[in-house]
Amino acid sequence: MPEFKVADLSLADEGRRLVRWAEAHMPVLMKIRSRFSKEKPLEGLKVGCCLHVTKETAVLVKTLAAAGADVALCGSNPLSTNDAVAAALVEEGIRVFAWRGQSRDEYYWCIEQVISHGPVLVHDDGADLITTIHDKHKGLANRMICGFEETTTGVLRLKAMEREGVLAFPIIAVNDARTKRLFDNRYGTGQSVIDGLMRATNVLLAGKTVVVCGYGWCGRGIAMRARGMGAHVIVCEVDPVKALEAVMDGYRVMPLAEAARIGDIFITATGCEKVIRREHMELMKDGAILANAGHFNVEIWIPDLEELAVRKERVRPYVDAYVMPDGRKLYLLGEGRLVNLVCADGHPPDVMDMSFANQALCAEYAVKHQGELEPKVYLVPDEVDMAVARLKLEALGVEIDELTPEQEAYLASWKLGT
Repeated sequence: MPEFKVADLSLADEGRRLVRWAEAHMPVLMKIRSRFSKEKPLEGLKVGCCLHVTKETAVLVKTLAAAGADVALCGSNPLSTNDAVAAALVEEGIRVFAWRGQSRDEYYWCIEQVISHGPVLVHDDGADLITTIHDKHKGLANRMICGFEETTTGVLRLKAMEREGVLAFPIIAVNDARTKRLFDNRYGTGQSVIDGLMRATNVLLAGKTVVVCGYGWCGRGIAMRARGMGAHVIVCEVDPVKALEAVMDGYRVMPLAEAARIGDIFITATGCEKVIRREHMELMKDGAILANAGHFNVEIWIPDLEELAVRKERVRPYVDAYVMPDGRKLYLLGEGRLVNLVCADGHPPDVMDMSFANQALCAEYAVKHQGELEPKVYLVPDEVDMAVARLKLEALGVEIDELTPEQEAYLASWKLGT
């Protein structure tokens, strides 16, 4: 297999500067790296990563390498790779197969290169690497120690595999750790999606009507940040509990068919396909902006947009105007892919610090417990989740109280009542 394939190795110096910036804002992962470099918990193991190739991912990959792992990396989205970071990692000795602007065939070729590396641990974002191993490389699946999934969409796919009885090796759902979803999904997505929207369009959010489709942790973060910028926020949901939460959080809640008529900006964060489709596009006002924060480019149904439009114009980088027969223009950002990574830098390193600390510590945990885990989807062990929280508080200089022995006994007992 080739050792690497990236866009331009001459970008490595720029990439190193970006990685150093991320390292300065990821103290938890850097502390873990310091310990890993001494203890070598992954010594001699091959690791495969299918992750967004960003400066923050570079900090994780370098940490896995410091632990003794032989790492191969590909991107988890055709448009999310930072080419400078990819070049810098190659010069660090990492096998990188990633560049920005891949075709579908090129994307899966890169996944195949990581698979041919022969990993026994895999870190995935969206589950394309893990599902490809199951579909085409069953022999490798049977030798796998564990996999780790970073995002909601990927966890949903892997839980479906578990239900169908086809999951061949253990998976730890990093996404579901409290120190991941409560912070990365909410604060990271909330800020980075608004960042992507602003960089792509430079529109004023104050006074605009922003329609957020989906009120999971990502949708909550987006709605919260849009409101903070002065937008009027509408939430569209299919889950009655989440819809009720949105109502009591102070948002208007209505079906998308109603919101389509009045929204200025539409942001999907559902993990589902065909959320915004023809029937909604036909109702939208001239100038409506469509952005996706979900992992795959299926939430805004682009085939309907293509069929409705009489022509398409690129009006700004990663902003395409679809001109309707009546002259209305609908603006699609980032080709319907992750707006925060296509149009901006993705999540801030400060929050990815916790997400990737979970990835690193879960890899260590899986190796320590090799042979004990069954082929199912596991939650992040509580000791890992709590360790990440404590390390982050320590890095922030925050101290908290501790339970007294009497309080611990009270909370553990059923005998003490009124």
